[in-house]
Amino acid sequence: MKKRKSSKYLLVCVGLLAVALGTLGIVLPLLPTTPFLLLAAACFMRGSDRLYRWLMGHKWFGPYIRNYREHRAVTLRAKVVALALLWLTIGYSTLAVLSSWWLRSLLLAVAVGVSAHLLCLKTLSAEKACIPRRRS
Repeated sequence: MKKRKSSKYLLVCVGLLAVALGTLGIVLPLLPTTPFLLLAAACFMRGSDRLYRWLMGHKWFGPYIRNYREHRAVTLRAKVVALALLWLTIGYSTLAVLSSWWLRSLLLAVAVGVSAHLLCLKTLSAEKACIPRRRS
């Protein structure tokens, strides 16, 4: 019984950390969002039914996770936002922050790789997408 309770506690802790990292990944271009949110969902599913329901019912995260799990795809809006934030932050970093040519080259190579990955993901049509609920 004690081992089961401690493993649930560990799963909840890992899930919360994954949600935090996934949230940071929305604005930090090199930190992925999807794998962390999927990890959080898996941890919460086994560790806390309440947190799993919260995550899957979340206004932004829930539809994002369901779209990826059910269709292995993301919406066009998600692709556009991700690519725009990626290139804005990488562009700013390479032009205004970094002076080393090899660091600039490395960041640009990473941006190209992430862009290629995002563009290779299927684009989910509006009919199939899990659209976030709007509250009146």
